Amino acid sequence: MHFQSYSMFYSQELIQRNYREASSSRNVREIFKQRVLEAHDESDLKPIFQDGTCNYCFIRHGDLYFIATVTMNANVAVIMAFLYKLLAVFKEYFKSVEEESVKDNFVLIYELLDEMMDNGYPQATEPKILKEFINQSEANVVVRPKAIPTAVTGQTPWRSEGIVHKKNEIFLDVIEFANCLISAEGTVLHAEILGTIKMKSFLSGMPELKLGLNDKVLYEARGRRNKKTVDMEDVCFHQCVRHSRFETSRTISFIPPDGEFDFMTYRLDSKVRPLIWVECQIETYPTRIEYLVKAKSNFKRRSTANNVRISVPVPYDADSPKFKSSVGTVGYDTEASMMIWKIQSFPGQKQYIMRGHFGLPSIRDEEDASMDRALDVKFEIPYFTISGVQVRYLKITEKSGYQALPWVRYITRNGNYQIRLSLKHNKKKKSKRV
Repeated sequence: MHFQSYSMFYSQELIQRNYREASSSRNVREIFKQRVLEAHDESDLKPIFQDGTCNYCFIRHGDLYFIATVTMNANVAVIMAFLYKLLAVFKEYFKSVEEESVKDNFVLIYELLDEMMDNGYPQATEPKILKEFINQSEANVVVRPKAIPTAVTGQTPWRSEGIVHKKNEIFLDVIEFANCLISAEGTVLHAEILGTIKMKSFLSGMPELKLGLNDKVLYEARGRRNKKTVDMEDVCFHQCVRHSRFETSRTISFIPPDGEFDFMTYRLDSKVRPLIWVECQIETYPTRIEYLVKAKSNFKRRSTANNVRISVPVPYDADSPKFKSSVGTVGYDTEASMMIWKIQSFPGQKQYIMRGHFGLPSIRDEEDASMDRALDVKFEIPYFTISGVQVRYLKITEKSGYQALPWVRYITRNGNYQIRLSLKHNKKKKSKRV
């Protein structure tokens, strides 16, 4: 694939770079502005659209738009991936990517664009490698070394040669996010697991690594059966992984970048039991509303959820809050109209109760739209993965023969974890005449 041009917009065009014959900057600017103005809200503005013979791809960061245009049938996934990579590189250089930082570093940005893209083809995109030959002095002058690092033109553009560490070790974080949507009746409407493996490498030289997971496909291909395997979908690796070897034999081998990086992501569509089950009974009266919230942990006793936060929506016109809970603290967020129940430590197979009471105005709309919102749950469970993914081994080989230490940590966090609510209305009974 190739890019015709790249642009960065705020309320005006800040940076623009043509790589091949492309639409004029004025046309790109006017067409994109018109699209933004025509959109009623952000969801109406599609990240990929076509106008005439020109295709537009963009991402948004704050008030900035990163736009790439092509006039041929290009690989749009690569274009979007490059735009996100470009944003990550800018963050490494400027920390905060906004209008002022772009204007203050436009010379450096043009230098980066020229190195990251060659005639419309993506080239060096690793921030650490780029920093070896593109830097900015205190006087805002771009400084380049006399010789270009071999990593730019070598087989491993993500890693430089001659790296030395006093202590050779590598850290792996297996992090899973549980997405769950539960109906007011308690039925699980949607559940999925999004996982990522992050690495932090402090290895000398040019080490060869081989990672083994309890992958179901790998075990079946070798004629072995194991109940503790997982069937991972939508697996996406860092560019350091040898994809061809993984496709043929499911072997994960690679030469890692130095420092911290996202190694792989995966997804599992499985019917999982909600880790923290929350039942909320709401009773409304003419002048008050009462809550009974029950929270139960469905994971094993040896695990503990930390920093649990249960957010329960309350009417926008509610006042005079009163709370009582068996554990933790309860507060009222007036701006968000949310009752917040915080539990610092929530052991497995435990149940806690919280009661809330709010006053309501005597005259109000019974069909309160504020109560159409869902209850939200946040948590973090260390040393635990909901899918059962395990790192079976991590072999490290380097020609110098040093011994390295691998460290593995497992964490499960909430993703989009919501529970819908139902209301029970209690009307005031009229007294009978005698």
